[in-house]
Amino acid sequence: MQGLCEGFLDLAVALPIPPAFPPYSTTIILVTLVTRATLLPIAVWGRQRVRKVEEVVLPEVERLKPVVAKQVLEEMRKDGIRGSKEDLQQIHTQRSVALLTAYRKELFVKHRCKPLPSIVLPPLSQLPIFIITTIALGRLSTDPTPFDSESFLTLSNLAHPDPTMTLPILLGLITMANVESSNWVMTAAERERARRIEELNEKRRMEQGGKARVIQPQKIIKSTLRFLSVARIIVAAMTPGSIALYWVTSASLGLFQTWVMDWLDLRRRRRLESPARQPMALPTTSSASRMLTTPSLDVRQRRRR
Repeated sequence: MQGLCEGFLDLAVALPIPPAFPPYSTTIILVTLVTRATLLPIAVWGRQRVRKVEEVVLPEVERLKPVVAKQVLEEMRKDGIRGSKEDLQQIHTQRSVALLTAYRKELFVKHRCKPLPSIVLPPLSQLPIFIITTIALGRLSTDPTPFDSESFLTLSNLAHPDPTMTLPILLGLITMANVESSNWVMTAAERERARRIEELNEKRRMEQGGKARVIQPQKIIKSTLRFLSVARIIVAAMTPGSIALYWVTSASLGLFQTWVMDWLDLRRRRRLESPARQPMALPTTSSASRMLTTPSLDVRQRRRR
């Protein structure tokens, strides 16, 4: 870590920074820009996998829903299942969901677009550099340090916290904007889909007397990030100005990256939802049944044989 700190100071001196710009603050911004750009391919990789899910996997599952419903109904008739209308509907729903879930998982593997790695790996890839840079700047801010002779924006010097709280508050606002930015570019179809999911979850809670626990990962993640937005203000208010400047720069670049990617995704979704696009024909019952007849989906039929 000592070598990294010394390397940063040497870099700040070696860079051809104009005299009007503070060298250490400018170097912090440039280093942040370079590291974010280096990790950009991982973020693009994650977005591409998500697009495969939206454009390939989910449409295929939607097209197979009526075929699966008919197939499950025929199986229930062959098995001679009897019961009330509500019981039959529940059995039919459970079997249909099990078949579609298994088929969706197979499509994830086939197209190499499992959701969990696509969502988790891009932010995790930034964590090591973020932690190492934060620790290095923290050590560089301890006395004796050249940081105490340089001021920048509202910072009296880079070694002390921001006395005006401007950078910490700005950090919290940028982090919150990054959390909420996905809602700003949602299409009408996506809002309607989210509303239907919320109504379905509420219906499930009502059917089970309000005791059903419906896990919604997106809401959990967003609630956690909102809490972290406030926590970052408190932490940044106590950290040296160099760290606060690094955090604000990194958050700003992250917000810009999110806006650009969300804008590109919005254009793509609008093209997909355009009325000019010809709807894809549903598969016939026989062809869809052959698609569903895979080792993981046809286990129950082979067991009966």
